[in-house]
Amino acid sequence: MKGAIFFSGKYGSTEQYANWIGEATGLPVFSINNPNADPSEFDYLILGSSIIYFKLSIRKWAEVNLSKLNGRSKILFSVSGAGPSDKLERWVAKSFPTVLLSQMDHVALAGRLDHSKVNWLIKLSLWIGSLFNPDPLASKEERYGFDHVDKDSIKPIIERIGQLMHDVVPVKN
Repeated sequence: MKGAIFFSGKYGSTEQYANWIGEATGLPVFSINNPNADPSEFDYLILGSSIIYFKLSIRKWAEVNLSKLNGRSKILFSVSGAGPSDKLERWVAKSFPTVLLSQMDHVALAGRLDHSKVNWLIKLSLWIGSLFNPDPLASKEERYGFDHVDKDSIKPIIERIGQLMHDVVPVKN
């Protein structure tokens, strides 16, 4: 069985998780921006994506590569400040075609917000949003940032990859 990790991120959290998963499993890790990365060469795929403006950053790549992704076993991990919730599942559902979502497991991972890496418009949007957030901790994190990236949170993904490595029948191209 051949598997690989493909990720799309903006500020480093998603790449960090992808690399940790790669180290733990021995799977190769590819940025979706790598022109040599071809998902059709693998039997199972781990897709990692940050969530930017309520959408998966990997969504356009997934649409372009739909025929290469379709029919393969997949795990999606999303990285955001939202954490597991119905709201997050709605964002994921709006980002991917239903056919793809029905073929994958989704694991939500906590991200990081480093205000030194975001532009002034995002900072302003976060500050304004924080004024209306009823959760005092979330409001503070929107204003000043947070880091909830945690290596231990990849354990469910590692376990699922172990199952895939034993259960997947190779895809015939």
